[in-house]
Amino acid sequence: MEEMETIMSNKTLDTVVCYVPSRITTNGIWQGDNPLDYSLPLFVLQLSMVVVTTRTLVFILKPLRQPRMVSEILGGVLLGPSVLGRSQGFANTLFPLRSVMVLETMADVGLVYFLFLVGVEMDLLEIHRSGKKATAIAISGMIFPFAVASCFSLIHDSKKNQHTGMYILFLGVALSVTAFPVLARILAELKLINSEIGRLAMSSAIINDMCAWVLLALTISLAENDSSSLASLWVILSIIAFIMFCIFVVRPAISWVIRKTPEGESFGEFYICLILTGVMISGFITDALGTHSVLGAFVFGLVIPNGPLAFTLIEKLEDFVTGLLLPLFFAISGLKTDITSIKGGQNWGALVLIIVLSCAGKIAGTLMVTTFYKIPLLEGVILGLLMNTKGLIEMIILNVGKDQKVIDDESFAIMVIVAVVLTGIISPIVAVVYKPLRRFVPYKRRTIQKSKLDGELRMVVCVHTPRNVPTIINLLEVSQPIKKSPICVYVLHLVELTGRTSAMLIVHNTHKSSSPALNKTQAQSNHIINAFENFELHANCISIQPLTVISPYSSMHEDIYNLAEDKRVALIIIPFHKQQTVDGGMETTNSAFRTVNKNLLANAPCSVGILVDRGLGGSTRLVANEVSHHVVVLFFGGPDDREALAYGWRMCDQPGTSLTVLRFVPSEDIAESARQPSTDQNVPNIIIVETENSIEKKLDDEYINDFRMRNANDESIIYDEKVVNNGAETIAVIRALDSNHDLFIVGRGQGIISPLIAGLTDWSECPELGAIGDILASSDFATTASVLVLQQYVGALPIESIVTPDDDPMN
Repeated sequence: MEEMETIMSNKTLDTVVCYVPSRITTNGIWQGDNPLDYSLPLFVLQLSMVVVTTRTLVFILKPLRQPRMVSEILGGVLLGPSVLGRSQGFANTLFPLRSVMVLETMADVGLVYFLFLVGVEMDLLEIHRSGKKATAIAISGMIFPFAVASCFSLIHDSKKNQHTGMYILFLGVALSVTAFPVLARILAELKLINSEIGRLAMSSAIINDMCAWVLLALTISLAENDSSSLASLWVILSIIAFIMFCIFVVRPAISWVIRKTPEGESFGEFYICLILTGVMISGFITDALGTHSVLGAFVFGLVIPNGPLAFTLIEKLEDFVTGLLLPLFFAISGLKTDITSIKGGQNWGALVLIIVLSCAGKIAGTLMVTTFYKIPLLEGVILGLLMNTKGLIEMIILNVGKDQKVIDDESFAIMVIVAVVLTGIISPIVAVVYKPLRRFVPYKRRTIQKSKLDGELRMVVCVHTPRNVPTIINLLEVSQPIKKSPICVYVLHLVELTGRTSAMLIVHNTHKSSSPALNKTQAQSNHIINAFENFELHANCISIQPLTVISPYSSMHEDIYNLAEDKRVALIIIPFHKQQTVDGGMETTNSAFRTVNKNLLANAPCSVGILVDRGLGGSTRLVANEVSHHVVVLFFGGPDDREALAYGWRMCDQPGTSLTVLRFVPSEDIAESARQPSTDQNVPNIIIVETENSIEKKLDDEYINDFRMRNANDESIIYDEKVVNNGAETIAVIRALDSNHDLFIVGRGQGIISPLIAGLTDWSECPELGAIGDILASSDFATTASVLVLQQYVGALPIESIVTPDDDPMN
């Protein structure tokens, strides 16, 4: 008898377990009690083991871009009867049958609140906006996998039990759904969420998710009321009545709470607690009506209006629910999975077959629609692959089917493995096959020099903190936004991705009042947006579009790159990683900023400017119509210097702005020696061919002559040439300039070595600024002027290696 109890200790089939209510908390090991014999200590240990195991797997699988759901299910499989649970001692001690009720109850509580959050985050208007294309993809992507599941069910269900119809329904729904929350995180990780294919996948997934909820409610109601079709009908009608109640009673009540709360103030604790209690009541109602409690929580979340209240609820719940409670549900699904129940080569062959056919079914269904709408074949395949993402709804369906004895242990294990494999292969395959970053958008005006002086200038300006704002606004003001040459500016607030949040790009509406700040990051974004809105209202011929990028610093340049190419901009301006101190020195604010700058210089699709901020104009006023600016362009030659002159040229027509162009030319002796071919084979990246030198010099002379001819009668422009022999004389000339200049504009000088700056690069602290830019930005250079270092886009150069914060040697 004892052996039978030991064998059945972790099996729920026909087992009666007695619970002792008083054995909840222990008296302590010093009283001779075993903590694992009591409910609370055992639950705390189980929760700790689940969280530690799943987090470890998340860390291990991160290089493979695996969603956290995969790690959480694998963690449960590892702790369950497939691996560690094969040891009776481990299973009976840490996961005894008497603990299952507490563990599953807490997992269901986390599941209820997570599905409430999914409802809060889901935008039903997206379904209305998605159009016929997304609807067709969603429906066709469900029909084919459902057919595959039906065929598999008829073949595999050889026992011919009375639940054959329900068996087909459960497996069909499980294979046909697409997990909207998991897909959103995969797209964000792959930097596709704001792409055309990403938006189409999200729209299709939302429609698929809504269809899945209808099928879920129908499936559960039929499974739990199979003895009477009339009972199932009452379940469906009562659920419809509950949904109507939420729409016409609950939503207006919540809207009244939102209107009653003054704008900018936080919602009262009473209202928050009332809503959180409403989640549990909604779950109780739908469970009592004959479906799953998560359906009530999801519907309750859907009726919460988008806005400050939704943000507040997400802020308060998300980390605790998704970080601590939700892993329990996936882990329990893994604990219920016994891979050893899949016996025989025929069943393993069926497993491989259903993975291949279900994936192919989704892709085939999607390809039918994408071919009809003339979407490229590769994008159609990628879209179909993305629609194979599995998640919560499938796990809920499988668990209900197992509890209702519709699905046996073998089928449950097969379907869990199918979900893990299908979701796990998506990110690696898409990351390898689909390379949207390498497809240049064809547009010509990628530089300021090629942009027309009487045409629109498009720019992306990046901001890390509100401290960057005044100088950037003054720089935009002096950049000559006039009627014949307006400026369109995309302002990017760069925010580091931390914690669990997915990377994202947020587009702000400048015509609507900003929502109350829920954290420091949002408060900074609101401050930055308000400053640029104020500037746009008072400035002429300039349009501002604020955005927020939330991304890891190691890949943040990709978001900037994508936006710049999508908007066809000519210039990206990004702040220097150092800022001025009170005593005039320069200190590093964040070394990761430098990583972003260097990666952007290596991969940008247009010209790039790094702005060294020393308070342009000596004023923090955002609109200063009467402030004069004195700009100096230092010209040594080459494409970057021509870009610097082109930007300075745009400023010369601005009232109150004076421009000084200082061209450095070598003496005859230095010029003659420079024309001699170099024999030094150990110096890389140096232009030593005489024809190349002559071509660059010819382009410089033509551009300078054109500039001088067009501005010969402009008294606000001063042109001067200085003859120097070496770097020391160059620095001496720069130091001798008047101290009343506000801004230096210089070229980075990439790929060109000039005798005029010989020796200046030997002690360079920041090579990404070039030799002259590094000197002007150093603490040793006594100047209060800001510095803008420009690099001109010269075509698709070989991509330099991406720098990460950990491997940057100059940190």
